[in-house]
Amino acid sequence: MQALLLNTFAVPMTLTELPVPQAGPGQVLVRIAASGVNPLDTKIAAGQAPHAQPRLPAILGIDMAGTVAAVGDGVTTFAVGDRVYGMAGGIAGIPGSLAEYGVFETALLAPVPEKLSLREAAALPLVFITAWEGLVDRAQIKAGDSVLVHGGAGGVGHMVVQIAVSMGATVYATGSAASRETIEALGARFIDYRTSTVDDYVAEHTAGAGFDIVYDTVGGSTLDASFKAARIYGGHVVSCLGWGTFALTPLTARAASYSGVFTLLPLLSGKDHARHGAILRQANRLIAAGQLRVRVDPRGFTLETVQQAHAAQADGSARGKLVVTIRE
Repeated sequence: MQALLLNTFAVPMTLTELPVPQAGPGQVLVRIAASGVNPLDTKIAAGQAPHAQPRLPAILGIDMAGTVAAVGDGVTTFAVGDRVYGMAGGIAGIPGSLAEYGVFETALLAPVPEKLSLREAAALPLVFITAWEGLVDRAQIKAGDSVLVHGGAGGVGHMVVQIAVSMGATVYATGSAASRETIEALGARFIDYRTSTVDDYVAEHTAGAGFDIVYDTVGGSTLDASFKAARIYGGHVVSCLGWGTFALTPLTARAASYSGVFTLLPLLSGKDHARHGAILRQANRLIAAGQLRVRVDPRGFTLETVQQAHAAQADGSARGKLVVTIRE
């Protein structure tokens, strides 16, 4: 099979011929159709993601979708020919999806919904799992909550908005003026972060009380701002980019709480793989109900042009999730 190998950080990956791997117990061999591109993929390739524990040479590609080509011993959840997707490799020495075939743990996978193409499915796993873990598992969202999403048109952000809307929350989302149409189409009320301060939108939308849940998908100073936007007495801030040092005084002064989301943990630790597969089945439920869709950038990339996909991810030109087609 053909696969892209990262042999040296910050150097283009090399298209290489490798043996097709064999599925072991609890695993399936997948004929990979598409590989989703995430900011983390580009950071790993550049040598800027030590928390992902990359081991060279590496096959990158965290998200994948494809068709089961063979099953290992003890596998009963999938059969040859099934369409599957998941966040299943590309870190910590686990081969990822920038290859024609891959072996993946069945617990990490879910069946691809009938409404989705394999290309669309490959765009979904990391962003949906990250959104669900923060909003449902950590913040325990419920109907009637007021939810503020920072970066509502982004990969994780547009998942958070849709999950929150499906749960019966009142949703607000920050973005640039160019993202207003996207955010409003998802069901959120738009806030222009460039023209509104935290005090402005907290006063306008919550009468100064703050939001029940604030989900930060941006990090840095936006997380600091999130602490000031949480509801007094019981507000909850969630961030999937809580790297760095932050002052908790504004959060403490509001008697609010904070949770971090580290979506890579099951892959890094080898524990709780089944949780990821279960969360993707929640995505399937929402897709079947017409409550979830994934934005996919229309540009086409292949194994030969992955560097262009990574460049598009890094320069901010993506309009939706970037996807690499491995085979039609």
